[in-house]
Amino acid sequence: MLKKRALEVLQFGVVGGIAYVVNFAAFNFLVHTSQAPLAAHPVLGLVLAGVISTAVAFAGNRLFTWSHRKTSSLGREITIFLTLNAIGVAIAAGTLGISRYVLHFDSGLADNLSGNVIGVGLGTIFRYWSYGKFVFTGDGKHHQR
Repeated sequence: MLKKRALEVLQFGVVGGIAYVVNFAAFNFLVHTSQAPLAAHPVLGLVLAGVISTAVAFAGNRLFTWSHRKTSSLGREITIFLTLNAIGVAIAAGTLGISRYVLHFDSGLADNLSGNVIGVGLGTIFRYWSYGKFVFTGDGKHHQR
């Protein structure tokens, strides 16, 4: 069981790493490039980047990390996954919002530390726990396409 859990954590880390790179790149493109369309709205930029990386994370986690736990209801998995991911994105947006609007840190470095390091880190802990507990709960024997 411990070996299986370690493999699951490793696979989750690989998928998360890929989704993180997508999230980081999208956020910085949207908020911190010379033609950034959301430079004045960093929290919205972080939320949109989170939406993009959510698609990557769902595919990776469903097909790789928890492929052995598929359930009979893809719709159920997607609905719960999106709900829990919205909470994870809200955690990151909250840390960025506090940094920007309460502490008045507005540099690219501060945005990335608060949103993409602290916020995504806390959100990742929440996601790992919640995905395994609520989303990918099946035994893999019953699967509809």
